[in-house]
Amino acid sequence: MFALASTAFIAGQANARDLTIVGWGGVAQAAQSDVYFKPFSQKSGKPFLEESWDGGYGVLQAKMKAGAPNWDVVQVEAEELALGCADGLYEKLDWDKIGVKGEFLPEAVNECGAGVYYWSLAMGYDGDKLKDGPKNWVDFWDTKKFPGKRSLRKGAKYNLEFALLADGVKPAELYDVLSTDEGVNRAFKKLDELKPNIVWWEAGAQPVQYLASGEVSIAAVYNGRVTGINKAEGKNFKLVWPESMYAIDSWVILKGAENKDAALDFIAFASQAENQAKLPLKVDYGMPNKKAAATIPAEIDVNLPTHPDNLKVAIPLNVDFWIDNSEALTARFNAWLAQ
Repeated sequence: MFALASTAFIAGQANARDLTIVGWGGVAQAAQSDVYFKPFSQKSGKPFLEESWDGGYGVLQAKMKAGAPNWDVVQVEAEELALGCADGLYEKLDWDKIGVKGEFLPEAVNECGAGVYYWSLAMGYDGDKLKDGPKNWVDFWDTKKFPGKRSLRKGAKYNLEFALLADGVKPAELYDVLSTDEGVNRAFKKLDELKPNIVWWEAGAQPVQYLASGEVSIAAVYNGRVTGINKAEGKNFKLVWPESMYAIDSWVILKGAENKDAALDFIAFASQAENQAKLPLKVDYGMPNKKAAATIPAEIDVNLPTHPDNLKVAIPLNVDFWIDNSEALTARFNAWLAQ
């Protein structure tokens, strides 16, 4: 009996899965690996695995339906956080153990999630090819003034907003218009105009690759990808902050995760001000920890979505709208795409 128990114990150890952390890949995850993943592993003495994904609430739903998840900590977008928390897909976080609740901006604190960083989806273009580039989404749609293909993230979210902005809707009225059937029809009609010239992307690295190759002349891009390729490859890509849209991602722990205790320890580590302050030095995203944000050098801060000059011309993603309408609008977008 003792021998059997020992064998089972050893087998259990052998089959144990390492803490698995899932981000969005690219320059952001490479930076996170340097400032969060590897230092946490060294400090805790626990090995880790890292994977990346391209988002989508259905991916998480399918993973949870399949049984015990093979991911522990996942970086999710705002509506994925809200939906998954309501549906019971995530563990509730112990903020006393995380220990920095008072240091976080309010929207970065959730019963199921802890803020990772603020990011923007903005227009990007090659400043060496376009000396006087686009200024707004009206210009993005203008293929006569700015010849060439466009690249947009494949999905309803953001594109319906951009289409309405291109059609003259004021940012302050954007979600009032989009909340009506007429507004949705108007957005899809505007997308019809550009559809033959759109190269869709699903992974964040793709639009900057399309810009670099010249396949497209203007793209909707994550702000950190643009500054990242400028630093890494000496590009002269430009960002258009006016009418960019910003949101915050969060860490969540999948319900029933094998390494949920280590996952919480990791989130606590990645939430500390001294650790968060290191991330913008590598990739230009804004920090939810106010103490960390206060230490960012001015020459870096000016490129962050959270810089006051960038925030005042940007538009916050209306998370509640997308929680309520994501399913219906995604179905309509997919049907439109297939036409």
